[in-house]
Amino acid sequence: MIPQRVTLITLGVADLPRSRAFYGRLGWREAQASEGIVVFQLAGQALALFGREALAADQGRPGAALGTGAMTLAQNFATRAAVDAAHAAALAAGATALKPPEEVFWGGYSGYWSDPDGHVWEVAMNPFWPLAADGSLTLPAPSAATP
Repeated sequence: MIPQRVTLITLGVADLPRSRAFYGRLGWREAQASEGIVVFQLAGQALALFGREALAADQGRPGAALGTGAMTLAQNFATRAAVDAAHAAALAAGATALKPPEEVFWGGYSGYWSDPDGHVWEVAMNPFWPLAADGSLTLPAPSAATP
């Protein structure tokens, strides 16, 4: 078993058809869909949209108030222009702007938006994390100076 991995991220949503349409406007293509769930294939993992109440029940917590915004999903890009384009595309699809892309203290460039259910996404360019041609990320080995 490889313990350090994530294979599926599930977002609890208030209105599945609305969220499905939003991610479709972003250009995401559904890999699977059935009653109450929509799944998108990502690079090496999947993202699912699942009704919030149904997700709470599936977790064994029926009636639990599931929140949003306490974590951030992120997409890294190779250039600042690609970050700007991704941020603009999200807003055009119906996202809420949280922070426009800008230079950040750690030497990169990033901005934030939220989907119709308040799930927060960061779009970023990190000059210290080169991306593969398919957009996937493998962190560089630490340097000798890194503790």
